Amino acid sequence: MHCTHGSNCGVMQMKKTNPVIVRLEVLHRPFIFVVFCAPNLALAQASPFLTGANSLQTNILAWATPIAIILVMVLGVMAMANRISWGWPLAAIVGIAVVFGAPQMVTWIRGMFGV
Repeated sequence: MHCTHGSNCGVMQMKKTNPVIVRLEVLHRPFIFVVFCAPNLALAQASPFLTGANSLQTNILAWATPIAIILVMVLGVMAMANRISWGWPLAAIVGIAVVFGAPQMVTWIRGMFGV
């Protein structure tokens, strides 16, 4: 309550509030709470370690792709010409599967241990 005529007039009148503004203020409180308590919803950035690890993985796979292609071709030709034992091409193929399947393997192992 406040006086509309002056500081000491004695006439008091209730201040009118707009119900729409009051309703908007009530609706904003939970939104602000969620924004401050959930950084993913506030569009927070990822950790620098995760960004660097993803970049490193992308670069390694970019370099490993042509190397693996050339390696398989050379080992295949040498194995067909009987110049190398079949163990080397098989080991190379298993190694390539490990290099290119590492993200899926990590996801699988993390899922096994509930991390």
